[in-house]
Parts: sequence; C-alpha cells; structure tokens
Amino acid sequence: MTRLAQAGDAAPDFTLPRDGGGQMSLGDFKGKKLVLYFYPKDDTSGCTMEAQDFKRLANDFAAAGAAIVGVSPDPVKQHDRFRDKYELTFPLLADESKQVLEAYGVWVEKSMYGRTYMGVERSTFLIGPNGRIAHVWRKVKVPGHAEEVLAAAKSL
Repeated sequence: MTRLAQAGDAAPDFTLPRDGGGQMSLGDFKGKKLVLYFYPKDDTSGCTMEAQDFKRLANDFAAAGAAIVGVSPDPVKQHDRFRDKYELTFPLLADESKQVLEAYGVWVEKSMYGRTYMGVERSTFLIGPNGRIAHVWRKVKVPGHAEEVLAAAKSL
C-alpha cells in the first residue's frame, strides 16, 4: 500500500506527456499555485462536467495566480480529442504508466456492481508556490467542486 500524498507534503515530482505534444513537469510551476486534478476518463459525463467547470472558472483561477492541470491514464491522442471537443483551455497530461497516479495515491481499488478493479479516484491537489501540497480533495463529487478549489486557491 502506497502512502497517500497529504497536505503539508512536498508534492510528488512528475514529468508527463501532454495534449498537443511535448511534456510538462511539476517544476514548470515553481513559484506558482497549481491545481492538479486527477480524473478517471476523457469524455465521460462526470469528467466532462468537471473539466467544463474548471474551464468556466479558468479566468478566476488565473486571477488567483493558480494554473490548472488535468491528469488521467488516457493517451495523449484521446486527450487531444477531449480538449478539442470541449475547447478546454488548460493542459491535460497522460499518465499511461500510472506512476504519478500511484505517487499521489489516487490509483486505487474500486468496486462497481460487485466487481473490483483498479481505477482513478477523482481527486484534486492544490500545490502552493513552495511546491508543498496545501489542500487535498479525495473522492470528489463534481457539483460545486471547482468553486471550492477556487476559494482555497484564493486564500493560499
């Protein structure tokens, strides 16, 4: 069992391929606030609603000095389609190896209809300019979540 990343911890480092090509690392956000949100799958109802909520508030997050980045195990090409379909304005990172998902403790055993499987626990991490996790939301319920994260980002 891996230890769950918690508020106060140094944020686990990462470098992942991103939508549109290239890579993105935690170090790219040094000295800035980062909303790092983990979601199960591109173009599913909950994940689409969450992405659209973050997109709707993107200017408010920018005004609060916070960048938004989404991470899922989907491949880059799938991220590109998802980004284009919903005109998303923030990067989507592909963690096909699930190493970053595991480092943050969001790759977990899930259960549906009596069947257990491994999947992404919808979670969001607010990382402060000092590279430490300031706030963690696990088992996120999408309605109102982006607003809650924004309030925390403004107060950081």
